[in-house]
Amino acid sequence: MADEEHTAAHDSVKLAVVVGALGVVFGDIGTSPIYTLQTVFSPADPHPVPVSSGNVYGVVSLIFWSVMIIVTVTYVLLAMRIDNDGEGGIMALIALLRRQAAAPGRRTAVLLAALGIFGASLFFGDSMITPAISVLSAVEGLKIVEPSFDAWVVPITAVIIVALFTVQRRGTAAVGRVFGPVMITWFVVIGALGITGIAGHPAILKALSPTYAIGFLAGHFGIAFFALAAIVLAVTGAEALYADMGHFGRRSITRGWLFLVLPACTLSYLGQGASILADRSNVSSPFFLLAPHWARLPLVLLATAATVIASQAVITGAFSVASQAGKLGYLPRLRIAHTSEASIGQIYVPWINWLLMASVLTLVFAFRDSASLAYAFGMAVTGTITITTLLSLYVARGRWGAPLWLIGAGAGVLLLVDLLFVAANLTKLVHGAWLPLAIALTAFTLMTTWQRGRRIVTAERERLEGSLREFIDDIRNGTSATQRVPGTAVFLNRGKQTAPLAMRANVEHNHVRHEHVVILSLETQPVPRVPAAERIVIDDLGYAHDGIFHVIARYGYMDAPNVPEALGMLDPGTTEGQLDLDEASYFLSKIELHAGTGTAMRLWRKRLFIATSHATADAADYFGLPRDRTVIMGSRVEV
Repeated sequence: MADEEHTAAHDSVKLAVVVGALGVVFGDIGTSPIYTLQTVFSPADPHPVPVSSGNVYGVVSLIFWSVMIIVTVTYVLLAMRIDNDGEGGIMALIALLRRQAAAPGRRTAVLLAALGIFGASLFFGDSMITPAISVLSAVEGLKIVEPSFDAWVVPITAVIIVALFTVQRRGTAAVGRVFGPVMITWFVVIGALGITGIAGHPAILKALSPTYAIGFLAGHFGIAFFALAAIVLAVTGAEALYADMGHFGRRSITRGWLFLVLPACTLSYLGQGASILADRSNVSSPFFLLAPHWARLPLVLLATAATVIASQAVITGAFSVASQAGKLGYLPRLRIAHTSEASIGQIYVPWINWLLMASVLTLVFAFRDSASLAYAFGMAVTGTITITTLLSLYVARGRWGAPLWLIGAGAGVLLLVDLLFVAANLTKLVHGAWLPLAIALTAFTLMTTWQRGRRIVTAERERLEGSLREFIDDIRNGTSATQRVPGTAVFLNRGKQTAPLAMRANVEHNHVRHEHVVILSLETQPVPRVPAAERIVIDDLGYAHDGIFHVIARYGYMDAPNVPEALGMLDPGTTEGQLDLDEASYFLSKIELHAGTGTAMRLWRKRLFIATSHATADAADYFGLPRDRTVIMGSRVEV
């Protein structure tokens, strides 16, 4: 009986995770049917696709097989099997590549890691464009219901976007629980509408054959090539599936895709194609015109809710990318709130959240309609997909030991498809495709500048700090003349290899040291919470009775670090005497950055690095230090 209850509880948890994944991960790719076919046949396109029976079959077939190759094969079957401690996305691939690059003779891995950073930068562009185009495209459905609503499209879109970013602090799981049932309804509805369209023209089912896609490309390449720039909209959100893997896990995302999302989207595209074949005037809005007149307003409202969820997929993906970028040293330490005890990957990053909101609103007011943003959208998507494919294949070769001929064959097919999409979108460069490239170049410059500057500052900081063991030896041997004063001093440090700068300054300039000196380092473990009995590790640093010792405080990712509370758990028998924690002073070492005369970085990059450093989370607040007893001692470091 107990086993049955445990199994039922386990199954309900798995179902809840799948529902949550449907509410967060699939919003972007699941709402692509709203605008993909409409954009392909749009007369406003610089290279419009003529509306004919053969072209409709060819386009629908290309959409289906593009989704199968890029989403199902590249992402679900290949990329999502490659994780970095459960985390997915392009930053996870970069982390794995960096491990391979540490081996001698792995210059290719280094170059691919740099390319991966540009791919991550493109994903940030995608995270800005997706909410704008998704919500705009849905709200524009109001014009189908009532043309006089045209003037209200942009204001309504802006209000929805502000509301979406405001609720992010509640966490992915909470958002997913609300959005999951909505997305299930969405996929059932678009699938049902697709079936009604197919029923009116069943011959459209022939488009499932790859011969129509191949025939369209081979027989009408001049038309099909330019159509790829819009067809790529059908696979937007593929990277979000991978980037959000840390939130929900591979199995939940795979099941949701194969058993609900893929069938529903396929039926919708087939139904829209059938609708156009039945009446070519339906090409103006094939998605909404699939519905009977009485159902169009409810469909617009449902589509609006679904596109809000589409935005959620890339927002949570951006949180994951930013978090992983910080851990890898490509971004400063940002304040990150973990919102779930069940998954380390469910996080909220306030700084990224508000930056994205400002960027999305700027795009909405600047472009004002989804058609104008469509050309920008494709470039961000195709660039990220191509780089992810390349990195996944390289990591798979090293990780699984797959035969070179197999990797080569797979790379040939997958990269040919990806590069065709990239080339098609490059033809839209002057029509808006420049925008994601500009965003990506900005983000790429920022991340590579931070990585380079951090490396320089870390090396200089370690030189200034010097060896902790040698420093303790100097104090004990009297090399550094100091006066021992009553009280307890706590110096926060990154580890026990180097001496805290604040402690070194206190000894060398003030010539004093406290009766009890605690050098404290904090470690975050990959578990929700660390039991109190396992939190503290003490090291006397080689001397048992000098009053100086090192403490490691271990926390889970859901624990809020609180230094005074952790120190209160110390046993006086292991701390060389009773610590006066009520009056203890806490010392933080702060680096004051200045642009120096060195040639390691250009002056403009030095200034960018210094400006970016101001986004770093406040250490005193993060560690729960009492402000009235916290001393910040600065050291000047030139970049």
